[in-house]
Amino acid sequence: MNLQVPLRCTGVATVLIKRTESDDKVLLLKRDTSVLRDVWCYIGGGIEEGEKAWEAALREVKEETGITNLPLYSSNQFDQIYSPEENYIYIAPVFVGYVDESQKVNLNYEHSDYKWVSFKEACDTVSIPGNEEVLLSIEKHFVNRPPLEYLRVQ
Repeated sequence: MNLQVPLRCTGVATVLIKRTESDDKVLLLKRDTSVLRDVWCYIGGGIEEGEKAWEAALREVKEETGITNLPLYSSNQFDQIYSPEENYIYIAPVFVGYVDESQKVNLNYEHSDYKWVSFKEACDTVSIPGNEEVLLSIEKHFVNRPPLEYLRVQ
């Protein structure tokens, strides 16, 4: 008899930060797919066959925003959601990327809108429970102080 709730780690999430002279902004995207339609969130997606989690993070950033060539860090945080229907826990490592102030965003079909917002506004805007805790940790460890070099993806 199996008494455990299975864990599935088949995806990743990425928070992009734009540093300016006056403040730091977080990129939020508005979903335009059957799952999570009209929900504001950060970048997320699945890991493909043969990919490492950080490779999937970079690919998803490129696919969803057109942004490439960014310093990427492991946040040491995880998105987690329990599926009552299928009785499993989905867990995804969260990465942090820094983008240049002049960086343009080119959305793909998965999103209808985007905005760069303060961490406070991001915490007030995200819809999925737990996202605000991830954002607060990222603000503390990646904005309010320099990130730890050993978390950098090389």
